[in-house]
Amino acid sequence: QVQLVETGGGLVQVGGSLRLSCAASGRTISMYKMTWFRQTPGKGREFVAGVSWTGDMTKYADSVKGRFTISRDNAKNTVYLEMNNLKPEDTAVYYCAADYRRPGVLTTFPYEYNYWGQGTQVTVSS
Repeated sequence: QVQLVETGGGLVQVGGSLRLSCAASGRTISMYKMTWFRQTPGKGREFVAGVSWTGDMTKYADSVKGRFTISRDNAKNTVYLEMNNLKPEDTAVYYCAADYRRPGVLTTFPYEYNYWGQGTQVTVSS
């Protein structure tokens, strides 16, 4: 079993930056693909960014391309999401997700990920 804990959320002004961290425990995530999703009230979870198990492949939602960067440090069993130039529409609860199946294929559907963190709130104020 993999346990995921997200940290780094908070309140930030438009144009500001935040770095989210997702620390894994219970098992090494070096063979897992890792992703970030986000969710707002009344909506389903939306794919934000993903990184393959090797770290050499990344994928981003169009809405965050050029502003967000996903990275991983397998030695620390941690995945990061660097968020720059934040906009009010980025306000959401951000979730880290992991799966060991097809670790080189970055899928964007929540049901393809077995392990989830509890989420961290990001609020961008204007």
